[in-house]
Amino acid sequence: MTIRVETGQSITPWIEAVAELRIRVFRDWPYLYDGSLDYERDYLAHYQASPNSVFVLALADTGGVVGCSTGLPLLDAHDEFRTPFREAGYALDRVFYFGESVLDPAWRGRGTGHAFFDEREAHARKLGHDITAFCAVVRSSDHPRRPAGYRPLDEFWEKRGYKPIGGLTTSFAWQDIGETRETDKPMQFWVKQL
Repeated sequence: MTIRVETGQSITPWIEAVAELRIRVFRDWPYLYDGSLDYERDYLAHYQASPNSVFVLALADTGGVVGCSTGLPLLDAHDEFRTPFREAGYALDRVFYFGESVLDPAWRGRGTGHAFFDEREAHARKLGHDITAFCAVVRSSDHPRRPAGYRPLDEFWEKRGYKPIGGLTTSFAWQDIGETRETDKPMQFWVKQL
């Protein structure tokens, strides 16, 4: 596997592969996402429109996309992600928002998660941002689809220097597996001072 970094408009040729990967990976817990390419194209349009966006791609030796981690300046992100920071008094131009990291399960356990964070943090620093943030869906511990033995990524994120900030939350809508429409999901922001 190789790691490749694309920024701004150079992410465009990768949109379809990343959209398909997001649909596959996010079907699993905790996202339970019943995605469509139309939804993905709309969501990823913010990254295409941002000249300072980043895709950190994990490519198999065949060149296929097996993982991707995204980011963009918070000012270019969806309003659902900007508003909580504005209301909490953050200077939005200081914050670089990490969209998500998706990795095919067959390729996990090889240090790719660290590479995803390293590359996005380096990109944020290069642009002059000194705060990085992402959000994670909050699901109840007794959710009927929660797999036995599920281990959240909190410990990994904490070791990377991220902390959940009390009250810094949002909601974002998508359609869960088994649902007939999109519903809002609560999301908790994790923040790091670079």
